Formats: sequence, structure tokens, C-alpha cells
Amino acid sequence: MRTKSQSSVNLKVIFTCCSILIFLIIFFARSNSSSKPHFKTNLSQEEEENQHTPEGCPSTKQCTKMPISLSDALVHYVTSDVTPQQTFDEVSVSKRVLDKKSPCNFLVFGLGHDSLMWASLNHGGRTLFIEEDKAWIETVTKKFPNLEAYHVVYDTKVKNSDKLMELGRSEECKSVTDPRNSRCDLSLKDFPADFYETKWDLIMVDAPTGYHEEAPGRMSAIYTAGLLARNREDGETDVFVHDVNRPVEDEFSATFLCKGYMREQNGRLRHFTIPSHRARAGRSFCPVDVDRRR
Repeated sequence: MRTKSQSSVNLKVIFTCCSILIFLIIFFARSNSSSKPHFKTNLSQEEEENQHTPEGCPSTKQCTKMPISLSDALVHYVTSDVTPQQTFDEVSVSKRVLDKKSPCNFLVFGLGHDSLMWASLNHGGRTLFIEEDKAWIETVTKKFPNLEAYHVVYDTKVKNSDKLMELGRSEECKSVTDPRNSRCDLSLKDFPADFYETKWDLIMVDAPTGYHEEAPGRMSAIYTAGLLARNREDGETDVFVHDVNRPVEDEFSATFLCKGYMREQNGRLRHFTIPSHRARAGRSFCPVDVDRRR
């Protein structure tokens, strides 16, 4: 038989244990209830993050990763001791336009040491290089397989540039049409279909070779760039011509891309903005005020 004092001690122990048990139950109940909203908050953040993830991207982290084309360009130019054909100031002229228009369709006459840069500046767009040297295309595209280049053949020579300039002043050469259908001897007619059927937003003329008399020269390239710009259905095309310190590039760009369309000249680079002539009927080959000063 238990004594009264033992009984009271047992009651105290039981009371204390029950109190601790109740406290623990309340504590865990509160912990569980507070963890549920926290889980919901994390879930809503994840859902919100997914809502801002660009279409086609498995996750935000993967979509903010630098594209391979850009990383290739950085590594190439940091480790290369070859100087690109254009100066920093000259490149900056085209870059400002690309900053506004890219991703876009960019046609470049010439595959050179700066080609990877142009393709990278137009990331997400299409940059097509037109090149006369087939072996050089193989060398460059083997190193940078993402570059798109077509091999083409020119049938002109720098030594015949004066004669071509006279032919270019004929009425046939002022007619705006698809270059393949042009009756002008300056028009390039036998290039790949893509060359004619793409609506080019920018055109860079930095080829073919033009520094000696037997070289093809850029007479036809400059004329055809202007014709492609005028013959587009609507809008306008920014055309850049490099090496305008040389007579052919200077005279042919001023005549066939027109001084009235010239935006600026920086060093050896000229920038022209040529509007569609199909969008507005009756537009003269060059702006009227320039024609009157001739």
C-alpha cells in the first residue's frame, strides 16, 4: 500500500510529464503550420521564375549561359595576334546599327579575320559571308563551323573600272529590279538564290580583292548591294563600304549608293541608308537634290 507522500510525488511527476507532452504537441503543431506557408511561398517563387523563363529554355540558369558563338569569339580575339581589317572607330559605325537592328539579316562581302566578330554581334540573326577564295572558306569554316559562307566567282577586273563606270551611267543600270533580271553589266547575276531572295537589313562590302589591277575589284559588289537595297519590298537597308580611300570604292559608292543616302564616313568606312524603291513608285535612283547638283 502506497503512502500519501508517495502518491503526491507520483501525481507531480505525472503532471509534469503531461505538461511537457502538451508543450511538445503544441510546438510541433505550430512548426508544421508555419512550414506549410513557407513551402507554398517557395513553390510560388519557382512558378513565377518559370513564368519568366524564355520559351524553349529548360531553366533560367541555362538560358543566361553565354552562347558558344560568343565564347568562341572572345577566346579567338583574346588569343589572336592578327589585326582585323577595320579599325575600332570603323567597326563602331556598323556596331551601332547592329545594336539597334540585331538579330537581323546581315550580308557580308568577304570572309576575313573579323568575320567571327560580325556573326557574334548579330547573335540570333543570320550572317552570310560571300567569298571568292574557296580554299580560304575551307580554312575558316573548319575552325569556326558555325559561320555560313558561299563561294562565288567575279568576272570583273579593277583595270576595267573606268569602262564599267561609264556603262553604269546608262538607263539600264538605273532600273530597279531583281539583280538576276537586270540588264546592267554591273549586276551580279549568278550567285546562289539565297543571295537574292533574302531581305537584307545590313550589307557590308569589304570584298572582293581590289588592291591591284588584275583583282576583281568591288565595282559589281557595290552596285549590286545598292540594287538589293532598292529592290526590297519595303523598309530600308544599311550599306557599308570599306576602303573608300581607294578610287574604285570611293567613286562607285558615291555614284551607285548615292551621296544623298550617305549617313557618315569614319576613316575608310562609309555608311549609307538606302530605302526601298518598290514601296514608293517614282523614286529616282539617287535623291533628287543630289541629281540636280551634278
